[in-house]
Amino acid sequence: MTAYEKIPATVVTGFLGAGKTSLIRNLIENANGKRLALIINEFGDLGVDGEVLKGCGNENCSEEDIVELANGCICCTVADDFLPTIQALLDREERPDHIIVETSGLALPKPLVRAFGWPEVRTQVTVDGVVTVIDSPAYRDGLFASNPDAVQAQREADENLDHDSPLEELFEDQLNCADMILLNKADMLEDADLVKAETELRDRVRPSVKLVRTSHGNISAAVLLGMGAAAEDDLEGRKSHHDDHDDHEHDDFDSFVVALDNPDDPETLVARLKSAIENHGILRAKGFIAVNGKDMRLVVQAVGNRIQHYFDREWNDSDERVSRLVIIGEHGLDEGAITSALKG
Repeated sequence: MTAYEKIPATVVTGFLGAGKTSLIRNLIENANGKRLALIINEFGDLGVDGEVLKGCGNENCSEEDIVELANGCICCTVADDFLPTIQALLDREERPDHIIVETSGLALPKPLVRAFGWPEVRTQVTVDGVVTVIDSPAYRDGLFASNPDAVQAQREADENLDHDSPLEELFEDQLNCADMILLNKADMLEDADLVKAETELRDRVRPSVKLVRTSHGNISAAVLLGMGAAAEDDLEGRKSHHDDHDDHEHDDFDSFVVALDNPDDPETLVARLKSAIENHGILRAKGFIAVNGKDMRLVVQAVGNRIQHYFDREWNDSDERVSRLVIIGEHGLDEGAITSALKG
């Protein structure tokens, strides 16, 4: 890369559990020789996504190339956190070939894209594209749909779908800012449901936006990287519910960390987590668990009542073998009751 070429940056946005981390893991493993730098905006006090990505151990993206911003929503901390991080990447002797920014599920993409227009950044970096990842089964089930009657029907059927208008606005802002939309977890839908979703989404986004079906975040880097959108120069065409506001608040959401005793049986913990989700309106849970008698670290991730758990790597000597979960939900979560339910 010459000194006159701008470094392309891809902004990956999407709601909780849509599959952003899986997408980025696949990019790391199939980067076609590109040196990637990752900026991970973790919502909560435990950097789960960053740790999962560091477990990849890929030569195209070493641990020093992964930067976590854990001080809250990235679009609210642009000046304090994001811009200094970008500058630090630019000051490196060996610059990255491409920058990937994974936002939290609560971040508005437009303020972040606007930050790439700041004088100290725009001469050296360009937003190659904004990618919005959608949880296809959740969309099929009416989450964040524009039809309030459909949303209300889902609310009455399942308390885990009880989301108010701010969540719908966040979803619409993510669609409006996108250059590419990934209908992730497409393998979990019938073809007719996918066609219906694509038709509905096509009516809601700009004509130039590409819709792509993916499963497990698997998509070629040649497709995702190199769009050349220069999104920082196209802000007027990316409408937002918050265009008339300088900032936004996230008071509708709570997050906290639960420290647990290391379990002998992961299935018991998963059963407790499932019960807590059903009884306390938890939107998202994620963390690392140290299972007694196991040398491998257990990753636990839950979206609604869908829970995944798997061993990702062996514990390092420097790791603290403790079990912790980040719990995220709408404002008013009963931290004491949830903690008691998880501890049993």
